[in-house]
Amino acid sequence: MSFDEDRDETDDSDDKGEKYRAPALSKGLDILEHLASAPEGKTQAEIAKTLGRTTSEIFRMLMVLRQRDYVQLNEEDDRYSLTTKMFEIAHRHPPIRRLTSVAGAAMQKLANRINQSMHLAILHSGRVLVIAQVDCNDNNITAVRLGAQIPVFDTSSGRVLAAWMDDDALETLLASAGDGTDERRAVFIADLQRVRETGYAENDSFTIAGVINISAPVRDISGRVIAAITIPYVRRLSGTTTVPLDEARTELLALADRISRQLGAGANLGA
Repeated sequence: MSFDEDRDETDDSDDKGEKYRAPALSKGLDILEHLASAPEGKTQAEIAKTLGRTTSEIFRMLMVLRQRDYVQLNEEDDRYSLTTKMFEIAHRHPPIRRLTSVAGAAMQKLANRINQSMHLAILHSGRVLVIAQVDCNDNNITAVRLGAQIPVFDTSSGRVLAAWMDDDALETLLASAGDGTDERRAVFIADLQRVRETGYAENDSFTIAGVINISAPVRDISGRVIAAITIPYVRRLSGTTTVPLDEARTELLALADRISRQLGAGANLGA
């Protein structure tokens, strides 16, 4: 798309009087944000209708995004979906790269020792985003897909990430968390006090019966919780033995503490 074509397009009504406008960029970002919450993908017509655009506008933007490998087209049903490119770019960002670099090997070592899988998650656009995941050596595992985005209300990780927020930050998170029943929302908020008091979250899985999620906070140099490490704990009935739940929890908290200290949070963690 040429610069002149971009400049001559009608200004977006969504620009809300902003001093600097880039209509084509705004449309491209609208498409990416819309597709990020559409795991099954969307057709060109569906995207245009949702965003209040003409199909020709959306077509031009989709062609550019395809050329740049941000979206892909499933030719069987004409649905567009995101590629992993944004996820890959995010991992080039120094804070995330450092976090996964520090945590990855330590998580794998612990997973093998206690025979449980685990994952590392952050908040992204009001959802929990899994940025690292490791499996234990057992044949039977319970794991969360790397790159998965999960409703914050349905996770122990989300509770840990929200528990130490100030009121304004929590309100912003809840506003961006999307749809959630009043009951789910109320239970989530009520759990935060317990998480602050104990220093971790522990809940029956919100999605899989028989799994207990244990989640611990990772802090940065300022003491702010920037990530959560979670074990979807399973008790095996046969095969390779696994450690008791209490021991897994103790090991997880110690791991989160070590990673936090490596990130410079020692002064905020006590002796």
